[in-house]
Order: sequence, then C-alpha cells, then structure tokens
Amino acid sequence: MIAAERDPAQRRPGLRRATGRDYAAWFAVLDEWGAPGRPFREIAGWLRAEHGMSAWWAQKLIVEYEQARGLRPAGVRPDGTFTVGSSATMSVPVERLYAAVVRPGTRERWLPGIALRERTARPHRSVRFDWAADGSRVSVTFEAVGAGRSRVAVEHEHLPDPATAERLKAFWRERLSALRTDLEDQKRQES
Repeated sequence: MIAAERDPAQRRPGLRRATGRDYAAWFAVLDEWGAPGRPFREIAGWLRAEHGMSAWWAQKLIVEYEQARGLRPAGVRPDGTFTVGSSATMSVPVERLYAAVVRPGTRERWLPGIALRERTARPHRSVRFDWAADGSRVSVTFEAVGAGRSRVAVEHEHLPDPATAERLKAFWRERLSALRTDLEDQKRQES
C-alpha cells in the first residue's frame, strides 16, 4: 500500500493523546490552512504558535501529512535529504560483527573500495562514519539477539535525491549479504 492510501485513523493513538486530535483531524486542519506547498519550517512554526504543538509532534505530523498527501517521498528528511537503511541478523557474536565493521582491513573484504572516516563509536553497540565520496553519513548499530547471534542495522543519511537513495538501499542490502558470507566463511574455516 502506498503512503497516500494509508488510513490515518488506523494509526497509533499517540498524537490524539498528545494533542487531542487524531491524524485525520489534523490533516483536515492542515488542508484548510493551506499547508500543501508551504515550507516545512512555516508549517511547523504555525503548529507550534497557533496550536501549542511540541516541535517533536509537529515534525512527526508534517512528515505523515506530506507522505499521505503524496507531497513527500518516503525516506526524505525535513532538510530535503534522504535516508535509507538495511539490516540483517547474523550467526556470530556481536563482538565479532562489530569488529568486522570497524576494522578497516576486515571491512575491506565485504565493503571494498569504500572510504569511511570513523566519527564516533560505542564498542559493540554503534559506530558512525563519514562517507568520504560525498560527505553523507553512515550509522551502524549492533544488537546481540541470542547465543552467538547478532543484528546489524545500517542507516545512510544526507543523501541528495531519491535515485541515490534507491541505489544505496540496494547497495547496503548487497553489502550486508557480503558481510554475512564473509563471516560465515571465516566461521567455517575456524571449525
């Protein structure tokens, strides 16, 4: 189902609890005010000033509204850039998965030719990189999900357009598959 076909009345009740109106009611308010075509900041400012809405709920509502009305493609951020993600569960401990991502020599086996500059890291939990090719950002999180199993999630942010976002979404799916293969090959060689 595409975003414009989703029924806002079926969504989580958090907005109603926080503001007294559900998505359908807010969408009607935004339509009546003339939100389509107005800049994100203007809409957010109006919601805060005229309706006392928190900045967080204003952002959430505007994104949902623009997606439902077909004004905002999925994955686009308020600044107009795009974000994509991919995740995978692997049959290795989280420590080994983390090492395969943060160690440049190991990373080169499954992510060849990609220059990343590490920004911040929380061992075995997360790491953030600058993507040297274009200055976009890559965030990777790790989670242990059982004995000898772990999950990795990649989020690539600040992408310039939908075509780049789609290309990199497919790229990360493929690269996480390559990471899984690399780790499984290592595991077999050790047995």
